[in-house]
Amino acid sequence: MASGGMKREISETHDALRFGINAGVKADLAPPHPLQSTIQSEAKFWADKKKFGTEAIYGSAFNIRKDLDAQILSRFQRPPGALPSSMLGYEALTGSLDDFGFEDYLNMPQDSDSFRQPDLHHGMEVRLGLSKGPICPCFN
Repeated sequence: MASGGMKREISETHDALRFGINAGVKADLAPPHPLQSTIQSEAKFWADKKKFGTEAIYGSAFNIRKDLDAQILSRFQRPPGALPSSMLGYEALTGSLDDFGFEDYLNMPQDSDSFRQPDLHHGMEVRLGLSKGPICPCFN
């Protein structure tokens, strides 16, 4: 998964509400917690080991095809609206369907009292670059 959810422009002023208080260059380079870097390096190690094993068994074309499928499935998303994009195909390909973390059931924005339905037209305008702002202002 890529670090950071939103891209920032260098010339823009720092928005503390959107990017956090310590969102400078240091925050982009260093993980927020020392244990997080260990978890990420271990996950990368096992992914590389699994990739090496499948290349030894099935050949290099298998990994290339799997990488291309992952790129295609990671870009496919549902248009902004009432239902969030689940990325089911990508989760099935990467094997993360079986992972069930606390973020899957805690603090769902739909359960909040101040949740506002997203505007489909504004979301598509933002995605196509015709308008600025967040795709979905979820709270009042």
